[in-house]
Amino acid sequence: MSVPAPPGRSPGPLRLVQVGAGGMGQTWLHTIAASPDVTLVGLVDLDLDRARAAADACGHPGVPVANSLADLAADQLEAVVNVTVPAAHRSVNAAALSRGLPVLCEKPLSSSVAECLLTVAAAELSGQLLMVSQSRRYWRSLDALRGQLSALGRIGSLSCEFFRAPRFGGFRDRMDYPLLVDMAIHQFDLARLLLGADPVSVYCESYNPPWSWLRGDAAAAATFAFPDGARFTFDGSWVAPGQETSWNGRWRVTAEHGSAVWDGDAAPEAVAAGEPLPSPLGDRPEETAGSLAEFVAAVRGGPVPDTEVHRNVVSVAMVEAAIASAEAGRPVLLADVLESAYAVALRTVENAAVADVLRSWTSVTAAVAAGPR
Repeated sequence: MSVPAPPGRSPGPLRLVQVGAGGMGQTWLHTIAASPDVTLVGLVDLDLDRARAAADACGHPGVPVANSLADLAADQLEAVVNVTVPAAHRSVNAAALSRGLPVLCEKPLSSSVAECLLTVAAAELSGQLLMVSQSRRYWRSLDALRGQLSALGRIGSLSCEFFRAPRFGGFRDRMDYPLLVDMAIHQFDLARLLLGADPVSVYCESYNPPWSWLRGDAAAAATFAFPDGARFTFDGSWVAPGQETSWNGRWRVTAEHGSAVWDGDAAPEAVAAGEPLPSPLGDRPEETAGSLAEFVAAVRGGPVPDTEVHRNVVSVAMVEAAIASAEAGRPVLLADVLESAYAVALRTVENAAVADVLRSWTSVTAAVAAGPR
């Protein structure tokens, strides 16, 4: 499926406005500056001085800065990059979509599955593309691993170890589940990508080591069951100094005809039927540059991204289900999480038109699986 090419958009570089000028916002400003396919026409942030300094330092001297999208000239905007803090994602996405602008939003899509479903309905109502930037999908060595999977046959187990010790400061220090919410969603999302399916259930234990400098649980172990019987296991910590893994994690695939290992950075190593498999690396853009390139292609009428808002809800649901399992001490079904979130969305929706979209879904599970309508 392709995104219909919107009428009236310029054939030149896509004119973007970015919302958010913090740490990750500056990463995106550099990414935008390096791309010939886009041009920044505005930067929005509550702190105008920070926005001005970030724009000037990251390759966009003189670009207009503002406190809101409404303060920028509407005829200059073609798309929005949302790099605000997670709590602001939903409101910024809604404001952009209501103005008829496609959006590339940093992960996570929202702070809860219920809010994600409200955003999905708002995107359907607007008819605009809302793509979530799961930037760790865009890794050349990951592409090589995916290319080896067909030779390995049916996958029995997929595992990822993630052990790092960053000291970010800011909102992550105050989160209840910083590892699961802010980091593990990357690995959960990659498991869906590698297995080509959505999980059925999860059992998770989450905890905080006694030396942790984070208020919430900084470590977790989770096992997801998939429809064909495959298992994905995640074991990680954000307070693990020394012998750290890649930011992508350290992966192993165990399958019918062989196995593969990937350290998260270098080319993977795989053996099938006793023979090593090739692992050629391509040249497509990586990380945020890869995400931006896919977004631009989609806005220009290319294929719908796999991280389009409907499908990305499942990755957020994996996080919410893992937290629910950790709190309940038992396995949790993903379908139950989606149904519960759907009930909350129906109960809390304030926009009548968005409510009508929600009620038009015959099944929330089918709605997020099917993608844009």
